[in-house]
Amino acid sequence: MDELGGTRVAVIGAGYVGLTTAGCLASLGHRVVCADVDQEKVNALRRGEATIREPGICELVVDGLASGRLGFVLGARAAASEADIVILCLPTPMGATGAADLTTLESVVTGLRDVLLPGCVVVNKSTVPVGTACRVADLLDRPDVSVVSNPEFLREGSAVHDFLHPDRIVIGSAGHDLLGAERVAGLYGKLDTPVLLTDSASAEMIKYAANCYLATRLSFVNTVAELCEYLEANIDDVTRGMGYDARIGTSFLRPGPGWGGSCLPKDTVALLRCAESVGSDFPLLRAAIDTNARQHGLVVDKVRKAVGGDLAGARIALLGLTFKAGTDDLRDSPALAIAELLAAEGAELLGYDPTVNGPVAGATDRVRIMGTAYHAASGAVAVMLLTEWPEFRALDWARIAGRLGGRAVIDTRNHLDPLTLHRAGLSYQGVGRPASQHGIQTPLPRTGGMVRTPG
Repeated sequence: MDELGGTRVAVIGAGYVGLTTAGCLASLGHRVVCADVDQEKVNALRRGEATIREPGICELVVDGLASGRLGFVLGARAAASEADIVILCLPTPMGATGAADLTTLESVVTGLRDVLLPGCVVVNKSTVPVGTACRVADLLDRPDVSVVSNPEFLREGSAVHDFLHPDRIVIGSAGHDLLGAERVAGLYGKLDTPVLLTDSASAEMIKYAANCYLATRLSFVNTVAELCEYLEANIDDVTRGMGYDARIGTSFLRPGPGWGGSCLPKDTVALLRCAESVGSDFPLLRAAIDTNARQHGLVVDKVRKAVGGDLAGARIALLGLTFKAGTDDLRDSPALAIAELLAAEGAELLGYDPTVNGPVAGATDRVRIMGTAYHAASGAVAVMLLTEWPEFRALDWARIAGRLGGRAVIDTRNHLDPLTLHRAGLSYQGVGRPASQHGIQTPLPRTGGMVRTPG
């Protein structure tokens, strides 16, 4: 303990997971030092400037600095040398084979070996292959240091809320060191949530299994939506009816252009490679991955048909480029995957996203970034909504119609109001919504009652 009270915690890495973890633990009364290798990022954080787009994170940083419970340093060793608990929030990107690349993690762990205090607990919060906690223990070669796996379940755009109001906390110890796991559980003592103490292999598998299940669920609902279009059913009513079943629920049942982001694509491939490495087959997961790639192609098919069958030279407006609303993250965005396919057929792409202020090398190379949705629509023969930013519902769609060279709007998120677009003289097409119904729905009553759907 230090003079401020609370556990002395070092968080290594100031990305989405690291900065959220550092800020939230400081708010729970711990003394936290967060380290990063980027001097400019460290300087900005020391000034109280949030370096990620995440609701609530700026307030946590400012409050933590003001209370003296949160600090930022350059380099892992500087943060870890006086910590009781060291939390690793490091990148584990997809490697060349599809397996997680642990180069950064292993390098940092090796570099910390001789600075950790006796009795320290090293916590891996990064998403890693099963067995990594034991690998970390071997690399440290410090019998006086505990190693624990404590996977994160944070969603970009609601990471702070998810950290402070978790569904569960999973903590797995490497070996049989329950004391280390219990000390980590103590960090979350102020949170009212179930805590699962297990072994590190199970904890690591829980993270992969959860993410891969969610990805499979999304691929499933996208395929159901495709069937709805063929069979004149409505995906909104189908998922609503499914969601009333307590065994199923409503989460991750919204169709879209495909799933993406920093987690699901790499985690699904990583678990598939993990299965292959032990001689096991996982055809369901492989099908979920293939279905997601196919979904991108189905969206392009809709656009091609909407513009008359040939995308060569067709100007297309893209509304939304991030992988989902509420974040500025472009990593593995389905919007950009679809943009690549459109550009490969010769389409001219004009894009607008409220978080993308200019070209991003390696990400938006195929898209000309515009300052507003109205500029993106100028002269376009079709508009595609690819990210469900709330502001897109509030656009003046009559004004959009006046700028377009065509009439087609393809809403890959079922985010827009079809009636509003029809009144603006536009041709609306959603996902899993039959043309005969135009996707227009009767609102669901708050407490029971019959729901009637026109058409």
